[in-house]
Amino acid sequence: MDEKTVLNAVHREMGARMVSFGGWDMPVHYGSQLEEHHAVRRDAGMFDVSHMRVIDLYGLRVRSFLQCLLANDVGKLRHPGKALYSCMLRPDGGVIDDLIVYFLRENWFRMVVNAATAENDLGWIGYNAARFSVAIETPRDLAMIAVQGPNARSKAQALLPDKLQSVAMALKPFHAGHDEGWFVGRTGYTGEDGFELVMPGQAAPDLWRGLVAAGVRPCGLGARDTLRLEAGMNLYGNDMDETQSPLESGLAWTVAWEPAEREFIGRSALEKQRSTGRLARFIGLVLEGKGVLRDHLPVLAGEQVVGEITSGGFSPTLQCSIAMARVKADEGAALTAEIRGRRLPVREVQMPFARHGKVCIEL
Repeated sequence: MDEKTVLNAVHREMGARMVSFGGWDMPVHYGSQLEEHHAVRRDAGMFDVSHMRVIDLYGLRVRSFLQCLLANDVGKLRHPGKALYSCMLRPDGGVIDDLIVYFLRENWFRMVVNAATAENDLGWIGYNAARFSVAIETPRDLAMIAVQGPNARSKAQALLPDKLQSVAMALKPFHAGHDEGWFVGRTGYTGEDGFELVMPGQAAPDLWRGLVAAGVRPCGLGARDTLRLEAGMNLYGNDMDETQSPLESGLAWTVAWEPAEREFIGRSALEKQRSTGRLARFIGLVLEGKGVLRDHLPVLAGEQVVGEITSGGFSPTLQCSIAMARVKADEGAALTAEIRGRRLPVREVQMPFARHGKVCIEL
């Protein structure tokens, strides 16, 4: 039986269509996925992301541990509350998970990892933490709500605890603040501004209802996926996994090669990949014409299959079909995608497709 977040009854009360997602009973939409998508791009929407796992790491050597564990370098995090996006890798360079890590104190870092990979992540973290004497805590009495959109922060502010209201509005992007069990990060997965709020579970239903009263639209997994695709944000299990490295998944920017003496897990494998000079390219595609680009469709150059769509769908903001794809390194010819036996032309573009309420490519 699927697990349920503390907001499950509230979702049902508000008419959400529920689906099984990564072992959790989650809302896919509340009536109109399209309207939910536009609410986030134009105003404010919110998502129940309580299925994601918060992992707190404590110890005198926790920074050194994370510099070994993660491909990005937490040595960059010098101001309390600063956040960093990174991949956690296998020794062969495959991506175990992508995550956000927050520096809270010198002996306390917080990670937020994906729901479907959480147990595997914890096993890998625990295995590698022992020699650094790092303590791992995974509080399960928390809820998480992502409030996203150009008006999200202003609509959410008054509903935060008094001590956090001014702190939250002063946060720079990719920074966080916390007080008395509440945690607010100016982060998200939509390409829009907003907060990701962590709070005691019992406080979540009242906060959700209060946000609705403030004009924040409840949104489901469907809109979350189209928003992140438009924003060019990877989905674990689609765009990267344990068989793919960040270098072939559009995430080379998350690998910190300096300082050269930092030996993070997977470094030697990535260095070997990089030295070959023939890494697959991770690209954005726009369908030229009618149809929908779907996950796993083949990408062709002439008669030859040269890659695969990793994430695809219809873009409500662009009003056309878009996709992310992994293609052979040296492929420069005109590309097509095979849709139901037909080969339709696709145009390569630089991602993101849309962010901050604006289209980012030429149509």
